[in-house]
Amino acid sequence: MSKLKVLYAVSEAAPFIATGGLGEVAGSLPQALAERYGDEIDMRIILPLYQGIGDRTGFEFVGKTTVPLAWRQQYCGVYKKLVNKVTYYFIDNEYYFKRSECYGHFDDGERFAFFSKAILFILPMLGFMPDIIHANDWQTALIPIYLTTKYSSYEGYRDIKTIITIHNIEYQGVFDLKIAEDVFDIHGKEKGIVEFKGAINLLKGALETAHIISTVSESYSREIFDNFHAKGLAEIIQKNSSKIRGILNGIDTEKYNPENDDEIFESYNSKTLEKKYLNKKNLQSLTGLPQDRDIPLIGIISRLVKHKGFDLIINSMEEILKEKVQFIILGKGDRGYERFFEYLQESYKDKIYVRIGFDSNFAKKIYAGADLFLMPSISEPCGIAQMIASRYGTVPVVRETGGLKDSIKDASLGEGNGFTFTDESPEALCQAVKRALRVYENKEDWRKLVKAVMEVDFSWKKSAEKYYDMYSSLVV
Repeated sequence: MSKLKVLYAVSEAAPFIATGGLGEVAGSLPQALAERYGDEIDMRIILPLYQGIGDRTGFEFVGKTTVPLAWRQQYCGVYKKLVNKVTYYFIDNEYYFKRSECYGHFDDGERFAFFSKAILFILPMLGFMPDIIHANDWQTALIPIYLTTKYSSYEGYRDIKTIITIHNIEYQGVFDLKIAEDVFDIHGKEKGIVEFKGAINLLKGALETAHIISTVSESYSREIFDNFHAKGLAEIIQKNSSKIRGILNGIDTEKYNPENDDEIFESYNSKTLEKKYLNKKNLQSLTGLPQDRDIPLIGIISRLVKHKGFDLIINSMEEILKEKVQFIILGKGDRGYERFFEYLQESYKDKIYVRIGFDSNFAKKIYAGADLFLMPSISEPCGIAQMIASRYGTVPVVRETGGLKDSIKDASLGEGNGFTFTDESPEALCQAVKRALRVYENKEDWRKLVKAVMEVDFSWKKSAEKYYDMYSSLVV
């Protein structure tokens, strides 16, 4: 039996470039699939060759061509590199991708239209005609659309199946309908596929044309049937309900491993938890907080935006700060939230340390040194921060939504791996934190909980099995 051929199309992928969870997933899921099913699956990834991919050691030039996009004829170079058992392809076009940031440009629609078109155009050059193209978010949503509108009758293309994974439905690729032909090369009746509420909506088009729609947790796959979570696309989700699957993300448990992590103060595991305290002590010293083992230290690592639950945090801080507690907050986002936490730090210098920005090295130190990790999201498709925190024995406190609900179970009554609450209210958040603090007061109970939290398996093992089954279901 020949191998199942899968091309994973994505706008970013670790270890080459990652701006968030999408890049983390793209860097670890295909590797997990190749590792576990290497004899049955040929897993390859394709992404843009951004300026930010500085180290190009071992890149092999595959070839070059000219890709048509509406009236344009654009250069397309192709490079590849083998990492472990996965082949990575890179689409080169300096006009589109030689920029300081991956996203946020005025012509992002055109940039990723080119990327999607180029992927389909170069398949013969690669000598790799996939059984499945797995697209991710709006940046590659045009792949199932173009396959349906432009390539469905082409030899070698007509049997390709497509999957679109929604990592966050909030980002949909919405553009003015007037540029459908000029920028996206979408004409006539084809516009009906992408048109939604008087505009182009690329994600909507992918939901209509892909063979499977997947989300990054089981709960999120159910939540997006209502408009609050679907951000206006509920009617399209409902129309395509038979296509929808939910599979919880995992994390790279080697990258996030306190036993051999050289970015933390002291390495440790679930059997050497005394060394975790040394991380806490050094973190308190680094941030100027009082070095006190008995004060529970709460970490927050997040974008400071509304849907991450920061209104709940702000409206509960006064009550929580009455407790014997410390906070370390790392993140950036809405300036109003940034100012609030800066003000709070000035008022509670012995209880709060705030760093505005993002620093992956400092984040690791928080994961290792904090006792609790607060993540009260209003909406969270999956979330990996709660899984990383768990890996380091830092007990999550989360709101039950999306992947947080699927990954963290309340430990208040015994078995569990964190503390959860349901209501979208400061009072519910306070109660969850206080339940955690009461358990913390009993050192033996806390040690047992930390050990249990560290030993939860958040690797890709179970999820990779589900992805493999999903892929297989498309080619029977």
